[in-house]
Amino acid sequence: MALKKLRPLTPGQRFKLVSDNADITASKPEKSLLVPVKKSGGRDNTGKMTMRYIGGGHKQQYRIIDFKRDKSGIPATVKTIEYDPNRTARIALVVYADGEKRYIIAPTGLQVGQKIMSGKEAIPEVGNALFLSDIPLGTTIHNIELRPGQGAIMARSAGSSAQLSARDGKYAVVKMPSGETRMVLVTCMATVGSVSNADHNLEISGKAGRTRWQGRRPRTRPVAMNPVDHPMGGGEGRASGGHPRSRKGLPSKGYKTRYPKKASNKYIIEGRKK
Repeated sequence: MALKKLRPLTPGQRFKLVSDNADITASKPEKSLLVPVKKSGGRDNTGKMTMRYIGGGHKQQYRIIDFKRDKSGIPATVKTIEYDPNRTARIALVVYADGEKRYIIAPTGLQVGQKIMSGKEAIPEVGNALFLSDIPLGTTIHNIELRPGQGAIMARSAGSSAQLSARDGKYAVVKMPSGETRMVLVTCMATVGSVSNADHNLEISGKAGRTRWQGRRPRTRPVAMNPVDHPMGGGEGRASGGHPRSRKGLPSKGYKTRYPKKASNKYIIEGRKK
């Protein structure tokens, strides 16, 4: 996957830097794996706005992704690599030997026609999903479960990957994308490889309208608000807003909000990078 820089024929194209989509092999999704998405505009069931700066955007359909990879021992063939508007990574349509079709998060290097498998019979190759007890130490992994059978919840976004560092009894030691080192049960599953579309963080939209297409409305700076709207609002002239803090008054920029007695603290060996 590579980035494409456009000629500045219009102001919106002058700094635009987008994916060339060379890795995408299909333009239309699999209909049987689509469900409709209703836009809320940031409103709850009473019509009150509970999330600001949400609204508009292009109509989307949700692609049902197989995060559990629970079809063990049955080989599948990669049919297409596709774009998914609901996530930063690419997705792959795989067809199992019994005819069932599923979407998975496409790892870097996955090719159309490649065979993948999950479960105890699988070998540690890119795209295969195995238990942490069966993956060789030092392997790059993604789509990691936190509880057995829960489905992958960690290292799922574009370019993300973790590393299996060690095993100790019923726990495996995994170095997360954030730099945190934590223990995960060896009965949890993970997929070998790193997530595709690694250059996503380098993309530049080029114009405000492209952000509106994604359903994001303009965000008002807190220092431009009134005191009734934000703790950093108000002041005479161009006065700045004082100590950086959230709308609810919580300090930002380094203030720790994690509960110090959180139950999962005992599984964290080393905290994330500061």
